Amino acid sequence: MAKELIRLANCRMDFDGETVLDSINLYINDKEFLTLLGPSGCGKTTTLRIIGGFLQPTGGDVLFEGVRINDVPPHKRRVNTVFQRYALFPHLDVYDNIAFGLRIAKLSEDEIDERVEEMLEIVSLKGFENRSINALSGGQQQRVAIARALVNRPQVLLLDEPLGALDLRLRKDMQNELKRIQQAMGITFIYVTHDQEEALTMSDTVVVMDRGRIQQIGSPEDIYNEP
Repeated sequence: MAKELIRLANCRMDFDGETVLDSINLYINDKEFLTLLGPSGCGKTTTLRIIGGFLQPTGGDVLFEGVRINDVPPHKRRVNTVFQRYALFPHLDVYDNIAFGLRIAKLSEDEIDERVEEMLEIVSLKGFENRSINALSGGQQQRVAIARALVNRPQVLLLDEPLGALDLRLRKDMQNELKRIQQAMGITFIYVTHDQEEALTMSDTVVVMDRGRIQQIGSPEDIYNEP
C-alpha cells in the first residue's frame, strides 16, 4: 500500500493582494513520480517552491510524514531541487561538482568517493569524472545537476521544468533517463512542466493545474482518456 509522504492542506499563496494559489489540497506518496502540469502562471512552480521551503504559504499547512514543516528552512528539509538553469560550477570538474555538497557537510573523502561513484553510475556518466563542465552537452550537464542533487540522498527531488533548455531529441532521451533514475533511487520525484507529453510519459500521477487551482488528479491514462 502506498505511503503518504507529503500533504498540502488548504495551501494558499498571495502576492501583492493577488491569490496565485487558491487553497489547494494534495497528497504525494513515497517513491511516487508526480507531475504538476499546467500553463505558465497556473501555480505549479509556486507549489513546488512551497514544498521546497523557498516560499511560506499565506495560509494552510505543509506536512512531511505527518509533521507540519511550514517553518522549516529549505536546507533542513529532506528535499533537493533541480532548476532549468543547472547552476553548475564551471571552474570545477564533474566529480567536484557532484561532491560539492558532501564536502560542505564534511563527509570523509572515502565516503564522498563512494557516493560520487555511485551517482556517476546511476546517471550514466562513468568515466566523465575529470571532464570540464563546459565540455559537456546540455543533456550531460543536466545529469550532473541531478547527480549533485541526489548525492546527499534526499527523500524528495523537485524538478522545475528541467528539460526546458534542451532540444527535442535530448528532451525525449532525458524523459526516459529521469524515470529510470527515479526508479533506481527509489525516491519521490515532483516534476513541473507545461508539456503534456512529458507529464504523460514519466508520471505515476499527474496533477493538472490552472489559475491557482487543481483541476484534475489522476494517472496518465486517466488524464489522457478523460481530460
